[in-house]
Amino acid sequence: MELRINRRSLIALAAVGVLSASSFAVLRPEPGGASSHREAPMIAGDPRNDNTDLYAFVSPDKPDTVTLIANWIPFEEPVGGPNYYTFDTRSRYNIKIDNNGNGKPDITYQWTFRDEDRRGDATFLYNNGQVTSLNDPNLLFRQRYTLKRFDARHGWTTVIRDGVVAPSNVGPASMPDYANLRRQSLRRLPGGGVTFAGQADEAFFLDLRVFDLLYGGDLSEVGQDTTKGYNVHSIALQVPKEDLALRGDARRNPVIGVWTTTEKWSPGGFRQVSRLGHPLVNEVVVPAGLKDAFNSLSPDKDASIPAVVKRVTHPELPKLIEGIYKIPAPKTPRDDLVQIFLTGIAKANGPIKADLNSQILNKDADPRAFRPSEMLRLNMSVPPAANPRRLGLLAGDAQGFPNGRRLGDDVVDIALQVMEGAARTGKLVDALAAGDKVDVNDRPFQATFPYIPLPGSAAVNTR
Repeated sequence: MELRINRRSLIALAAVGVLSASSFAVLRPEPGGASSHREAPMIAGDPRNDNTDLYAFVSPDKPDTVTLIANWIPFEEPVGGPNYYTFDTRSRYNIKIDNNGNGKPDITYQWTFRDEDRRGDATFLYNNGQVTSLNDPNLLFRQRYTLKRFDARHGWTTVIRDGVVAPSNVGPASMPDYANLRRQSLRRLPGGGVTFAGQADEAFFLDLRVFDLLYGGDLSEVGQDTTKGYNVHSIALQVPKEDLALRGDARRNPVIGVWTTTEKWSPGGFRQVSRLGHPLVNEVVVPAGLKDAFNSLSPDKDASIPAVVKRVTHPELPKLIEGIYKIPAPKTPRDDLVQIFLTGIAKANGPIKADLNSQILNKDADPRAFRPSEMLRLNMSVPPAANPRRLGLLAGDAQGFPNGRRLGDDVVDIALQVMEGAARTGKLVDALAAGDKVDVNDRPFQATFPYIPLPGSAAVNTR
């Protein structure tokens, strides 16, 4: 199957340069501490701090803005009451922006939460009647949040005080108009923009039986959206591009890198326990023994750990596919993956002969300070696609993953093809072209911010 790409598309690759692991110097892993992620050993028992997905895209209905969405708490069973799901009040939830390419955050948005619990010894109920507004006295438990913003010029500034988290969707008897509750939870930011925090539909779609010897060893275990019916907790932000761009100039400096972290309170202070940029990196690139450490790192440290870099240049997944499906693994070192995951796509960075989403493309960035690092990179100058394609860049849709990530991007199928060398050959691997046969989310995305669907209230085993 031929990809829908050409020279103007951004993954038409033929020649392959060589970018060896030795390009990333210094063997110096940092202590892992309590670092973890969903797929990492230590985060498995701490879902409130488990960052599951990150999205970054030019807002389709407001193309002068960028929308950032981050999710936590995987596999929320909608009827899991009476103590429903909450953000951790002893943690800090961050979305970080690197706009000059040095792997360090230039801008940080940080949410912290507190509980308002009026149940006391009187009741076990989350609500004792219909809830028709966020301030409804029948809502006995709610969370509020503070949103702060950091940049080098202004330091930390408080952007929102006493924001209200959209509650867990208890059900139609309790919350007959949940959409109205979400609308009320949106808060405008001073100077422009809007933010949201609350429960939402799990928008990540895939068949998780990939872990059963890669879809059953014969591609028989596909087509089931494993996350269908579950909810998550989301934080979303929509801000003008200038708020994120280097020197506030999105025309000269349109590329940003984005990642999220959770910092959890411990006796020694706040410690980073979760980190997420590209989807699936810590899941299928980083080995189990490094996952906790990886989640504790700042991206500027990535290149200093050859063990991590080698997992990119010599990935495990293609070898597994070769062993099970007899599809030859692409030759290593995989400089194409380094370009996609660590440096961003620019002609100067490797074999992908296109200038798309590396911060070195920013006119005011200092190339001497550039640092290969794992983060989700977005070129904000690429306008929203009129007809978004689920395979994103592989299908010639330059606004799609890995140029940022939209809610509808089929990142599992994209990543599988990229790992199998589609970015090198310009062709999809036919034997795997159908992917996991889960191509869309089970619930449609909304047309306006925060775009992610409303949370469901039906039990997963009834859907």
